[in-house]
Amino acid sequence: MRSAKDFFRPLAVGAPAPVREVPFRPSRMIHFFDPSNERMAAKVPAIAPTVDVLLGNLEDAVSADHKEAARAGLVATAKAHDFGDTQLWTRINSLDSPWALDDLLTLVAEIGHKLDVVMVPKVEGAEDIHYVDRLLAQLEAKAGIERPILVHAILETATGVANVEEIAGASPRMQGISLGPADLAASRRMKTTRVGGGHPGYLVREDPKGLLGTEGEMELPRLTFQQDLWHYTIARMVDACAAHGILPYYGPFGDIKDTTACEDQFRNAFLLGCVGAWSLHPVQIDIAKRVFSPAPADVAWARRVIDAMGDGTGAVMIDGKMQDDATVKQCHVVVELAEALAARDPELAETYEAAYKEQEQNR
Repeated sequence: MRSAKDFFRPLAVGAPAPVREVPFRPSRMIHFFDPSNERMAAKVPAIAPTVDVLLGNLEDAVSADHKEAARAGLVATAKAHDFGDTQLWTRINSLDSPWALDDLLTLVAEIGHKLDVVMVPKVEGAEDIHYVDRLLAQLEAKAGIERPILVHAILETATGVANVEEIAGASPRMQGISLGPADLAASRRMKTTRVGGGHPGYLVREDPKGLLGTEGEMELPRLTFQQDLWHYTIARMVDACAAHGILPYYGPFGDIKDTTACEDQFRNAFLLGCVGAWSLHPVQIDIAKRVFSPAPADVAWARRVIDAMGDGTGAVMIDGKMQDDATVKQCHVVVELAEALAARDPELAETYEAAYKEQEQNR
């Protein structure tokens, strides 16, 4: 049994000290690109400034005969470009694959000083994170990397969901967890072939209204409401992440053309506590940026409540609504997120400030 004090000691001699707190950096969208695709890689310089996170994908969507090309392409892309404030992540191949070890050996040695986060697919328990944790420490020490590379788990098996709390707390390197709905659906034997989003067959129906016609042979139409297949899993993931001080994310939304449903799914995740989602196509970048940035009116209201509450204790009435220490905590969540995003996005900062000034003028 290890002492709790050991949790924050490097797992290899010469490795950087583990982080004590996951730094919150804007990550509204984790934008995927295939480094083995030369046309896609050529667009990286133009796309990078528009996203919070750029992720070189080595796993799903990269065919077996392109795995090594994708790995080499990510190294070349990272070496060729300065990404500025945009984070560089990678999704390695699953730990049971023949490529995962070489992914880590190559990437940490070649571009570890530029790599912010390693995303690990199909994590099923703390043991998967412990393996990656120790290996990264050894590789960091060998490469002379001065700050730890963080780890992000994908929740895409029933076993992973059952163990999500222990996964979230498995290592100081844990940066966050993403929902992987497609593989999770297969693991659970769910009867959907969609990549994220709802399903028209998963619904509730209003109670019977009565019968139509004198003979009573026809039931009056009843409204139905489509439900969210992923509500339980996202909520559980958010709780596990919040309990361990790491960040939850919605994963992919596969129907690129259905931007309306994509925005709905992203917003559901945002309201439940997620800080971002994956973008698989440039059209989803602006959706994620819009959804995972608090609305200007909400930020202005939250700032007004904070101003009125003073030290945050007691209660005040604002526009007929009671505000107390619990609501001011909610307001701080909104304002702190807005400030972090505004620091990266000057246009967003101006929008937030304008909304606050307009609110003050209308009081």
